[in-house]
Amino acid sequence: MSTLVTYFSAEGTTAKVAKEYAEKIGADLFEIVPEVPYSTLDIRWVNPLARCNREQIGGKDVPVSGKIDDFGKYDTVYIGFPIWYGQAPRVVHTFCKGYDWTGKDIHIFATSGGSGIGKTAEKLQPSVAGGNIIDAKRISSASEI
Repeated sequence: MSTLVTYFSAEGTTAKVAKEYAEKIGADLFEIVPEVPYSTLDIRWVNPLARCNREQIGGKDVPVSGKIDDFGKYDTVYIGFPIWYGQAPRVVHTFCKGYDWTGKDIHIFATSGGSGIGKTAEKLQPSVAGGNIIDAKRISSASEI
């Protein structure tokens, strides 16, 4: 079986960490990309009307561009993302709901300028039904994963 590091990055912070970690452990890498990319204004969370806020508060699915054809070959999956409203961005939830997580070990890592990890794992669990979330932590670098 194999290991996958998958991530969503709004401003490049999570991407940097995910790429470094995947290289370090020899894992495959997959970027979660929304069909409609986020602009700088879309992720400006201090604006209550920003797209990121509307999606999080509304619990909306955000269509993902691309798909992993051979997801079944992975037994361990790392999922990285910035914390939005105390949880994974909606695009991560949508991505996760598109796969069968049965029997997979899941490690969650999140980047954040100030928010803690909180109940991020509990909130993501329904989207990775059948998977086993091993840990979830807020990190600043790949060495912390």
